[in-house]
Amino acid sequence: MFTNWRKKSAEPAVSSDMLSKQRRYNSLVKALHADIFRYAYWLSGDKHVAEDITQETFLRAWKALDSLKDDKAAKAWLITILRRENARRFERKQFDYSDVEQDTLEDNISNSSEDQTDQYLIRRQISRLDIEYREPLLLQLIGGFNGDEIAELMELNRNTVMTRLFRARNQLKVLLEKSEVRGQSNG
Repeated sequence: MFTNWRKKSAEPAVSSDMLSKQRRYNSLVKALHADIFRYAYWLSGDKHVAEDITQETFLRAWKALDSLKDDKAAKAWLITILRRENARRFERKQFDYSDVEQDTLEDNISNSSEDQTDQYLIRRQISRLDIEYREPLLLQLIGGFNGDEIAELMELNRNTVMTRLFRARNQLKVLLEKSEVRGQSNG
């Protein structure tokens, strides 16, 4: 009889804890899903892959939600999970390499309206940056993180991050200027 009493009184507490966790998780997803998906899309360049990475990120977040002590750090915490998920994707994937240089291949078939926009041009040029420069730039532009936060996320020295951001902007500027010159000579 004593064991039944303890079991019944523990059930509402467990139920209450689960409800609290579910509410916290729902708030997290609602507030940060768009940012997390946007960053996943920039990393992967593919909507479907970004959806998968985002889903896996939030699945892992649910499992580890109790480890998130400060809700103000939730975005950085999720970005860290997302970066690890993206890295796992490459651990599992086997690449087929060809003799053709990938950056010499052009897509002459697609002709969407997005091709005409400045946003597409900027996205395309950002994707040409080396990952070591592209990633901190995207964390700053899309994630809204400052240099200290990026350094913590990437486990780098702040000065290294600031140098990479500086170089990324300079390289992007050069790439955009080159594409502008090409566009004027074609137009």
